[in-house]
Amino acid sequence: MPPATCPTPQLLWVRIAALLFTCVAFSVAAHGAYLPHGGMADWCIFCWAFSFACTLLVLLVEQFSLQAQALVSWSNFPITVACYAALLCLSASVIFPVFYLKDMLFYNSIRDYRITSTVFSCLAAVAYMAELTLTKARPGEISGYMATAPGLLKVCQTFVACIIFILVSNPVSYDSNPALQWCMAVYCICFIISMAIVVMCVGECTGRLPVPFSKFLSAYGLLAVLMYFTATIIWPIFQFDRRYQGRGHASSKQIAVAVLTALNFLLYLADLAYSARLVFVSG
Repeated sequence: MPPATCPTPQLLWVRIAALLFTCVAFSVAAHGAYLPHGGMADWCIFCWAFSFACTLLVLLVEQFSLQAQALVSWSNFPITVACYAALLCLSASVIFPVFYLKDMLFYNSIRDYRITSTVFSCLAAVAYMAELTLTKARPGEISGYMATAPGLLKVCQTFVACIIFILVSNPVSYDSNPALQWCMAVYCICFIISMAIVVMCVGECTGRLPVPFSKFLSAYGLLAVLMYFTATIIWPIFQFDRRYQGRGHASSKQIAVAVLTALNFLLYLADLAYSARLVFVSG
């Protein structure tokens, strides 16, 4: 793995801004937004608190120059955190106003608190995207795998899969037909392997594989594309066709799962293209 470098002043200020924005977002929401317990409120609070805690950890390690003592690859860990935080804050920025600002009839102070959390959540998402722009690998630059396009795609794939899991589990919408159970198996298998790749890269365990890492990525990418291709076709057919479901319309969650399945198929297809190029160029 390439050695970790000290953050530039620009990167440092971007991380401090992200830290402050997430802190304000969850502090204001917890203090005066009067959110219900459970459901999407807890998800949004988790998004902001998790992002804040991970960013604080990155800042402390780098300011005290503890990268060498860290148990993870410091060329992979910060950008992985930034990518997940960007996706989490972006999801909270969409979910929070939809659930807790739309058609709201609360007192002005409660509405102001919720608007403030939404604004700072959007600012945090922008800050994390700026961090990704500053830390992603440039052409010809030696960097960790997670700083490359395939590494960032792995993060996006696992995040989209998590959203799919949430949508299909409440209520359960995959147990009525073996074909839908196959789609669920596709989501689970690809999520587990993609997350394992992320963990191996962050933990510097890729050298322990019995085959070269680049060839493993290419083979898995092809398998994932084929599996997601079947799920992209099967899910809408068995969810929306009256011959299989006996109902005339689909719920918004089922439509969202179909869209996210197609999105993940495109992400895996792009990942396969990058991985195949890596194999042929290095070979």
